Amino acid sequence: MFDTPWLYNLGKVIHFIGLISWFAALFYLPRLFIYHTEALERPEAERGILTEQYAIMQRRLYHIIMTPAMFITFLGGSMMLFYYGWDWFVANIWMHWKLGFIVLLVGYHYYSKGIMQRLARNEFVMSSAKFRMYNEIATLLLLAIVLLAVYKSRTDFLIAFLSLIAFGISLMMGIKAYKRYREQKGEV
Repeated sequence: MFDTPWLYNLGKVIHFIGLISWFAALFYLPRLFIYHTEALERPEAERGILTEQYAIMQRRLYHIIMTPAMFITFLGGSMMLFYYGWDWFVANIWMHWKLGFIVLLVGYHYYSKGIMQRLARNEFVMSSAKFRMYNEIATLLLLAIVLLAVYKSRTDFLIAFLSLIAFGISLMMGIKAYKRYREQKGEV
């Protein structure tokens, strides 16, 4: 049988590879939603071609990359949790919070599937500006998860969490500024 630290390190590698792939897809899929939504406003000849292509790209991204990467992430994380054991899990409350944020992330993942299916039927789901904000949910969840993994104590996490809130406010201000910029250039 394998040496346990070897199994833990393998789990960490699998977890990181899955995590990077999953988040790459989580960041890209809403960008495709933005393009798809903007294509719905194009003339009929362009709209049909663009929306069909975006639907194909979304489906492939979701089924070939995003969902398998999520399960690979879970596999690696489970291997590390198995290494640490139940007593460690019970004693480390930060991990409970981290898993709570992961549950929210999984909800985001499957909610995105519903959006993808509606867009494939060329239904208007939300404006491209709202999709730009929707796109930042994964960013905020990633930050919360990473902050919990790094700052395991409550005090450190609280400081980091307040920093996260400040970052979120900055993101929102940036999104609004970008929208104004696009409106001034006549792109919206």
